[in-house]
Amino acid sequence: MNYTRFLNPVSLARQPSPIRVLTAILARSPPSMISLAAGSPNVDLFPFKEAEIKLRDGTTMHLDEKKMKTALQYGATPGHGDLLKFLKEMQKTLHNPPTFDRPPDEGGLDVCVTTGSQDGICKSMEMLINPGDNILIDSPTYAGTLAILRPLGCNMLSVATDHQGMIPDALQDVLSRWKPSEKRDPQSSMPRVLYTIPNGVNPTGASLTLKRKEQIYKIAQDYDLLIMEDDPYYFLQYSERAPTFLSLDVDGRVLRFDSFSKVLSSGLRVGFVSGPRPLVNRIEMHMMASVMHTPMMSQMLVSELLNMWGMDGFLKHVDEVVDFYRDKKDSTIKAAEKHLTGLAEWHEPVAGMFLWMKLKGIEDTKSLIEEKAARKEVLLVPGCAFMADDTAPCPYVRASFSLASKENIDLGLSRLAALIREEISN
Repeated sequence: MNYTRFLNPVSLARQPSPIRVLTAILARSPPSMISLAAGSPNVDLFPFKEAEIKLRDGTTMHLDEKKMKTALQYGATPGHGDLLKFLKEMQKTLHNPPTFDRPPDEGGLDVCVTTGSQDGICKSMEMLINPGDNILIDSPTYAGTLAILRPLGCNMLSVATDHQGMIPDALQDVLSRWKPSEKRDPQSSMPRVLYTIPNGVNPTGASLTLKRKEQIYKIAQDYDLLIMEDDPYYFLQYSERAPTFLSLDVDGRVLRFDSFSKVLSSGLRVGFVSGPRPLVNRIEMHMMASVMHTPMMSQMLVSELLNMWGMDGFLKHVDEVVDFYRDKKDSTIKAAEKHLTGLAEWHEPVAGMFLWMKLKGIEDTKSLIEEKAARKEVLLVPGCAFMADDTAPCPYVRASFSLASKENIDLGLSRLAALIREEISN
């Protein structure tokens, strides 16, 4: 693939930081290496020496003085070596990407640790998008992604979704104004990037079927689209985990974004991007000039935990997390059926932590939620927050069931029901 055609002038102008390159060399060097290059502070002067962390299962994780020094010092931009090794093996085990063993310059798979998956998404969009570009997105989609896109001055082309995610026919319909042959024309306005959340879409809780992924990937091949696979809820699927776009990626046209925020810690801010080396390298160059790297302490904690657990231990923990959220989801559906039948419509989420509801008889939920819901002591997110055009009337709301107790979920939805009845009676 010609990856240059996807990069904007700002990304093409980026050069590796000479000092960051030397930091990576030093990280791979033997202890006998004498470095007079790095402008790194002396870790012996830092007040932190060791740490012992007690886990929920009663076991402990010890960071000795050597590991603590690594965690307190600057690190290589792509990520902590032990963590990167685990992540690459994880991607091979879970997704078996066809590009895994391909040479780097031919789009072979690479992995980079990012400060949460959203940082990777932000840097990727700043790498790929020019003002005036057309970009394809789910509708509705994650509000954080919309916040990234709006300042970039691009045109967001919304693709309709249903309870099974993005609709391939709707994607084809949006693209029908262009001919596939225009992918060879650098002056064409044809989109080059497709952003999608394949599992547990925030806000709808929908997930793409394997058949739809295959159809969307074929359309991406026809129009030479780069697929941004934002999958933070991959580990929160309530049934068997489906094959991903990365697992289908024979061309090297998928940038995949994973996160530990939903299963290990949202505050540690550790995510990772997987994709063709020529694109991952450009993300790393951006990081060299901004954050330099994801905090080493966060990386060290995640790395030590994953290597202590191993893949089987991590997936066992994931299963326990899924069981928790499945129970919360079931309680939410039960409460919705009890209080909102006849007042709202919804599909049961198959992944994630949200219930997306269409309120009957209400044209727009923005003022309802922002002005009136507080008086009923219940708060949800109005649907317009997840739309490219956030000024258009929207009858939807998003309810999150991750934190509220079962009792409060029931009470909250009963208060929502009272609010709806009051609104439609006026």
